[in-house]
Amino acid sequence: RMIAVTPGAPAPGGAERLAGLTLPGCANAHSHAFQRAIRGRTQRISSSFWTWREQMYACAERIDPDRYHRLARAVFGEMALAGITCVGEFHYLHHGPNGRPYADPNAMGEAIISAAAEVGLRITLIDTCYLHGGVGIEPDATQRRFADRDAAAWAERVDGLAASDVCRVGAAIHSVRAVDPAAARVVVEWAAARRAPLHAHVSEQPAENEQCLAAYGMTPTGVLADAGAITDRFTAIHATHLAAADLALLGQAGATVCLCPTTERDLADGIGPAGALRATGAHLALGSDSHAVIDMFEEARALELDERLATHVRGTHDAASLLRAATADGHAAIGWPEAGSIRRGAPADLVTVDLGSVRTAGADAVNALDVAVFAASAADVRHVLVGGRVMVRDGRHVSIDVAAELASAIREVTST
Repeated sequence: RMIAVTPGAPAPGGAERLAGLTLPGCANAHSHAFQRAIRGRTQRISSSFWTWREQMYACAERIDPDRYHRLARAVFGEMALAGITCVGEFHYLHHGPNGRPYADPNAMGEAIISAAAEVGLRITLIDTCYLHGGVGIEPDATQRRFADRDAAAWAERVDGLAASDVCRVGAAIHSVRAVDPAAARVVVEWAAARRAPLHAHVSEQPAENEQCLAAYGMTPTGVLADAGAITDRFTAIHATHLAAADLALLGQAGATVCLCPTTERDLADGIGPAGALRATGAHLALGSDSHAVIDMFEEARALELDERLATHVRGTHDAASLLRAATADGHAAIGWPEAGSIRRGAPADLVTVDLGSVRTAGADAVNALDVAVFAASAADVRHVLVGGRVMVRDGRHVSIDVAAELASAIREVTST
């Protein structure tokens, strides 16, 4: 942890000086690690979110704990190279084929936790309750791998997960499609009793809203509010298609909305109302979700740039607020409120960005943050420290060959 922060202090003798702009480590507040395997494999057909989902399910069918460990380790390595020091893994691939539990019912989750530790990332395993294949629909063969018997069985299983210095455990209601209101209350109560973060996919697609209104007479946000979910510990994922009343509920509660712009545009979800959410009092976080790319600078600036396309207005979000979404507010959303800033007592999780690359050359003391947020990429991350320990040096992970491990792990789950 940082014991003091003194602006303008001279470097003491023996210190290593890092050239560039050093920022707090980034928090990737919404990740599905296994979906990295289908990057570039879903682009050749005219499709929708729903047909993309079928391809994602096909990939999930090929994953077991050992394969997941290798894949997650490589994906977390890619995150480290991009300046991410903490990840919120929205984990719902729990069981074996046809939904049969492994001997250790948390084998998949433990594989993910172990992978993060080996790479050097902090992690919140956001264990996800998933019970139905749609409103009132039984899970299909693949979805049974996601589903526990009921919400009580979910809670019993998650109680077997242990937190540590580098791992925390949160809860998620996958969506109102996959968790009925009565079951959602069980998840809410579990999270409240432990003061754990609570997440849910919310209004990602118009069809989700239509199904929810038909079944319950309320929007997904309304259903979750009725279940007691909407508090300052709640994070709505996507929230792309919100009604005015939804905006008010989230803002009044001081909830967080995690937008995932690169995934949302890849899946043609739409552009979330980030400016309106912030105006109501909601906090904003960022995630790379399906990992169409892993680049928190791209996620951050897309929050502003996509909104410019939708509103024809520039400057709704400045560089400082975008950085806060990628750091402090993202960390808070996944249960690490002490992280994501450079101040006394905060973990020494730091990322140094090259200010002399072809993307950032010309930056000076006045515009360095604007250049980093609006022009830098993951390729400009030179050094990463987590807890004061070097994880990335000179653009290379200190312990694993990330590209080689990615290639091998993806080949395992995609080759026929």
